[in-house]
Amino acid sequence: MSTSDKSTAHFTRRTLLGGATAVALAATTGTGTARATTVAKGEVPSIWREFTRTPFTHPQIPYVGRAGAHAGARRLPRRRVVADVTRFGAVADGVTDCAPAINRAIAAAGRAGGGTVTIPPGTFRIDDLIRIGHSNVVLRGAGSGRTKLYATKNLTELIGVYGSRYGGDKSSWSWAGGLIWLAPEARWNSLVTAIRAKAWPFEGWTGNKRDEWKSLTTVEPARQGAWTVKVADPSHLHPGALVLLRLADDADHTLLEHMSGGGPGPEAYYWDDKTKLTSYVPYEWPVRVTHIHGRRVTLERPLPLDIRPEWTPQLVTHVRELTGSGVEGLTLEAVETPQSPHLLDKGYNGVVLQCAYDCWVDDVTVRHVDNGFGLVAASACTLRGTTVAGRGSHHPYFCREGSHDNLIEDFTIEQRTVPASPDTQLHGINVEGLSSYNVWSGGDMRMGTFDSHRGLPFANVRTDITVENNGRHGGDAIAGPLFGARFTHWNVRVTNARAGLMKIDGLAPYSATVGLNTVTEFDQIDVPDFTGDLHARLELYGTTDVVRPRNLYEAQREL
Repeated sequence: MSTSDKSTAHFTRRTLLGGATAVALAATTGTGTARATTVAKGEVPSIWREFTRTPFTHPQIPYVGRAGAHAGARRLPRRRVVADVTRFGAVADGVTDCAPAINRAIAAAGRAGGGTVTIPPGTFRIDDLIRIGHSNVVLRGAGSGRTKLYATKNLTELIGVYGSRYGGDKSSWSWAGGLIWLAPEARWNSLVTAIRAKAWPFEGWTGNKRDEWKSLTTVEPARQGAWTVKVADPSHLHPGALVLLRLADDADHTLLEHMSGGGPGPEAYYWDDKTKLTSYVPYEWPVRVTHIHGRRVTLERPLPLDIRPEWTPQLVTHVRELTGSGVEGLTLEAVETPQSPHLLDKGYNGVVLQCAYDCWVDDVTVRHVDNGFGLVAASACTLRGTTVAGRGSHHPYFCREGSHDNLIEDFTIEQRTVPASPDTQLHGINVEGLSSYNVWSGGDMRMGTFDSHRGLPFANVRTDITVENNGRHGGDAIAGPLFGARFTHWNVRVTNARAGLMKIDGLAPYSATVGLNTVTEFDQIDVPDFTGDLHARLELYGTTDVVRPRNLYEAQREL
């Protein structure tokens, strides 16, 4: 194809997916070399060579090689089977309400200290939500094509109206809560109490007001990318413990400026009226301690940001996490109803992980949902082999309220089965609320967009994705910038050639767009939040060849 042909081509999904498949096959024929580096087609961008020299401190590309449950382990834990839902009264007749039986089986597994709860093939009706509130409990069906949970009610009916922290008639079921809901018991109890009091019921790692914590120790200054920090007092820490690194901002908002890459642009930005954004601060980053030597503490992942005295850096306590739990091998299908108007979702939501760490969802399909899969103050979790299907959804995937180091891979957003009503909204793969170091990898998006939903998400990666870019991003003006620093789009194939939120070199500071077919601006067109030089990189633009390495996340793992 000539250069002029590249600038005008409109790529079909078959062409783009076929090309990706051919390169993937080439990548599997190596002789022990890392898969990401055996691709015979395409070019190696200079920014990749730079990254391999400074992987933990590169200015445009974040290190995400340990994103996901158990640091991105390919094999997730297999728990012993401790219960079968049919022994607790579940019947695969599509008529009997099986939610009580399923929840009893899950509770029994929790009392036993964990284990797998199995659901055999068939259709099981549920008239209530399914809750996993104890660690090391796995709910496992016989496969997404064999086990179905048929949900007849929504969260508004089951729990009540979940309002916005800013008032009005917005439904927060538009961005929270699931008909399968993984959250620690303590969080669940406080959440229900808040809803019944008609209060804003978000509950993250340190509570609704971010005041449910105690300091374990202060932390001395360190640089982004360091794996070891020096603390004042290690006596309350031990290897294997999950702690929160807590960074407050100062009056000049230098923490927010640092998240944006620093320099004249972020320094000139007016932060004080971005009240929704500033409500997300302090930044809370969960991480496990792996080793302690004197006052030196080694962490499971490198530091996401610098540590400076003016941000009062501390390791602090948090709600006891949900860990080691998962949902596998089933379809959750909601009763088919028309999609609600924008921000009035009733809560036909799929699977949500909240205050979860090292948890997962594997081989799960959700159908006819308002919102598909959610991460709410969840970190180091893996969503693998998930699909959103049916009549169309508001957020097929959402990642918010300070969710970090998560991996969403091999995911599919199917084309909606009914036309969208003009009063609805479609986003796509959402990230917001200071969420960082998350990865979307190996996706087939037949609708939607890369929804950076303001709230200054930073250091996130979208890689090896084919997308029909027909969604729109959201976000209130008071939520601040669309992008912080170190956003990377790597090997993205846009089937309708729309640039919005795909080609981000003119929007995101200290970002990288690498390996993108030629796209043009139409529909929703944004302007950068920061003035001056964004220090963004654009490489291998306008080529149909797949960039080498093909998948940035997989290549980082091989490092």
